[in-house]
Amino acid sequence: MRRYARTLVALALTTSAVTGAAGWVSGDAQQALTGPPPGSARWEADRSSLGTELPDPDTSKPSEVASFFDGLDNRQRQLLLLRHPSVVGNLDGVPLELRYRANALTLSAADDPRYRSLAAPGRQILAFDPRGRGQVAEVFGDLRTARRVSVVVPGSDNDAGTFDRRTAAHGAPPGMARTLQREAGPGTAVIAWTGYTTPVGVGVDAATGRLAEAGAERLTRFAEGLTADGLPEPAVFCHSYGSVVCGLAAHRLPASDLVVLGSPGMRADHVDALRTRARVWAAKDPTDWIDDVPSVRFAGLGHGADPTDPAFGARHVPADDAQGHSGYFAPGTDSLRAFASIARGGAAREGAAR
Repeated sequence: MRRYARTLVALALTTSAVTGAAGWVSGDAQQALTGPPPGSARWEADRSSLGTELPDPDTSKPSEVASFFDGLDNRQRQLLLLRHPSVVGNLDGVPLELRYRANALTLSAADDPRYRSLAAPGRQILAFDPRGRGQVAEVFGDLRTARRVSVVVPGSDNDAGTFDRRTAAHGAPPGMARTLQREAGPGTAVIAWTGYTTPVGVGVDAATGRLAEAGAERLTRFAEGLTADGLPEPAVFCHSYGSVVCGLAAHRLPASDLVVLGSPGMRADHVDALRTRARVWAAKDPTDWIDDVPSVRFAGLGHGADPTDPAFGARHVPADDAQGHSGYFAPGTDSLRAFASIARGGAAREGAAR
C-alpha cells in the first residue's frame, strides 16, 4: 500500500509539471539571487581608494581575492572596509575578521526590523546580503583557531528574515549550528549558511533543481573562500532541500565530509556519481515526512535516489530517536552525537556513525 501511494504521488507530481496544474504552479516561485555582492558597481568604479584596480567581485576567484588582501597593509584594509562594507562583508576570500566588522557596520546601518537581531553585539556575521528575502551566514565558535570547521546548509523556507525564528529552534540554521558546535566541543567552529535562495513551501521550486543549481555555485564559492583564507576544508551538513544543493556542488566542493539529513535526494543515483573525494553520510529518522517523497526523477521533477538506501552507498548515520523533519540536531539524540563526531573529524575512527 505504501509503495502504491508513493507511485501515485510521483504520478501526480509529474503530471503537474507537464500540464501546469495549479496545485504545483504557485505564486511562491522564487527568483534565485546570483552574481556579485551588493555595492559591487561602486567598488568596481573606485579608482581612488588605493590608486589601483580592485578585484572584480564577479569574476575574481576567492584565492585571487585572498592574495589581493594579503598584499594590503592595515590602513588600506580599513579604508576598503569603511568605503565598501557590503562588498568586503560578502566577498569570498576576504579575511574573516574584516568580514565580521564589515557586516556589523552594514547591519548597524540597516533600517529593517527583520534584521535587527542580527546586529546584536557579539554575533559573528560572516555574510549578510539584504537583497530579496536576504541571505546570511553566522559563525559559532572561533573560526580562526578551529582545527575543524563545519557548514550547515538548510532547506526550504530559510532566509535572513526567518534566520532567528524562535519556533523549531533546533531546526533553524543558527540552532542547528549552535547545538552542533556545543556538542563537537573545543577546537571546532560551525557556520550556519543561509547563502542561497531557498524554495518557499511545497511547490515546483522544491521539486526541481533550479534553485539548487544556483545555490551550488554560491556554496562552492563560499567554501573556496574559507580555504583561501587559510581555514581547513569543512564538513558540510545538508538538511532537506539543502542536500540537493550539496549534491549538485559535490564534484567541485572543497569538503572533508558531506552529511545529508532528511534528504529528498542528491540528484545522483549512487554516491560515486557525486564525484567527490569527501566522505558521504546519510541520516533519516523513521518519523520524517520526507520518507513519503518519491525517490524519482522525471521531466525535471524529483531528486533521485534516497541517500539512506544502502544501494546508494553512503555511510549510515543513526537517527532512530530524532523526531520529525527538524529533530536531527536536538540535544541528546544519536544523530547529534554522530554529527559531532563527524565535525571533530573522527567519526570513522571512533565508530560513532556506521
